[in-house]
Amino acid sequence: MAFEGLSEKLGNAFKRLKNKGKLTEADVKSAMREVRMALLEADVNYKVAKDFTAKITERAVGSDVMESLTPAQMVIKIVNEEMTELMGGEEVRLNFPKKPPCVIMMCGLQGSGKTTHTGKLAKMLKKQGHRPLAVACDIYRPAAIEQLKVVAKQVDVPVFEKGTQDPVKTAQEAIKHAKDHGNDIVILDTAGRLHIDEALMGELERIKKAVEPQEILLVVDSMTGQDAVNVAKSFNDLLDITGVVLTKLDGDTRGGAALSVKAVTGKPIKYAGTGEKLDDLEVFHPDRMASRILGMGDMLTLIEEAEEKIDRKKAEEMAQKIIKSQLDFNDLLEQFGQIRKMGPIKGILSKLPGMEQQLQDVDVDDRQIDRIEAIILSMTPEERAKPSVINPSRKRRIAAGSGMKVEDVNRLLKQLEQMQKFIKKVTNKKGKKKYKKLPGLGGPLGMGGQGGMNF
Repeated sequence: MAFEGLSEKLGNAFKRLKNKGKLTEADVKSAMREVRMALLEADVNYKVAKDFTAKITERAVGSDVMESLTPAQMVIKIVNEEMTELMGGEEVRLNFPKKPPCVIMMCGLQGSGKTTHTGKLAKMLKKQGHRPLAVACDIYRPAAIEQLKVVAKQVDVPVFEKGTQDPVKTAQEAIKHAKDHGNDIVILDTAGRLHIDEALMGELERIKKAVEPQEILLVVDSMTGQDAVNVAKSFNDLLDITGVVLTKLDGDTRGGAALSVKAVTGKPIKYAGTGEKLDDLEVFHPDRMASRILGMGDMLTLIEEAEEKIDRKKAEEMAQKIIKSQLDFNDLLEQFGQIRKMGPIKGILSKLPGMEQQLQDVDVDDRQIDRIEAIILSMTPEERAKPSVINPSRKRRIAAGSGMKVEDVNRLLKQLEQMQKFIKKVTNKKGKKKYKKLPGLGGPLGMGGQGGMNF
């Protein structure tokens, strides 16, 4: 999970501050030494880590903080603000020209994920109402053009390719094609190398000069840590990139690249790849990322994902059933399907405030949903709708059909019963809900905790 190690170490440092009550200057400086060490272990650039903690120390030892009733909270607030600023301050959107098409040049080293993220970006932009065209400009890597075609087909985006023709000429012809066919965005999937060399940069410079792209996005693998920052600096020095796409951010437990790129290159992170699926691309929000690193959660992103991926009509129907205490196993199946659309359960829970650190030593197994679904699917339609009819012989049949034990069937029946009791507690006689639910999730089902399924 992203920033796992860094979040834990920062959390420990701030916990010691909270335990102090009133802070001294020495307490703050001691905490900042821990923060600096945590950043360095997370593979943050040394100068960036040093300047970052120096800024925080300067602000934190002021009278407004030291004399505050909650000095530790004030320090954490300062850290949050400075970390947000370190990663760019605010989200930076694509620069669309007044007259289309908008030309986006994707560049980076071989294996960084350029082609896949060309597809991800095309899908995201298509959802926003644009008509992107993917262009195959990598004529050197075996099967690169075919890979782009496969990815583009999955997101239903057209591909422009001219085989092994000079990529500069292909890019120019693609822009003309886009104008003629109404494509308002052209995404150039350029060639990469195993390392930065003169031939690669020369070709990229020629493409840039020929088509004058509005955006030059550098795709870098966040798993490579400080190396990713060095690559970004080299590309920026030669091409003057407009932004960075960080890939594999879901798998980087350190997070050094995300915290260093903006400070070293001066260019913002515009997107973050958060998984292997073509939906797993997010606009990079520095403030939300800082909150996640500091264990404050990321509710805004979670709500946006829920609104985008969950069927609102079905969620409203589910809410009505919750109000009337009419939940059955068909509803559980439906909700599991909705939750799956939002990705792994651990990823969803990690965006809730305070959950990041609690989940570090917890094995959240998404296969538990598969097991529950197997039990439910082994029931007859009558049994799903009326669980009360499930007697011992039916339990044995359901267990055998799902490959589970009778104890597992009993546990699931008990959990549904507890869930229904919980719902009645939070619902008054008029049927008005007393608890707040996350928009689109239809209440607390499936999210663990009291009245929820235990994953």
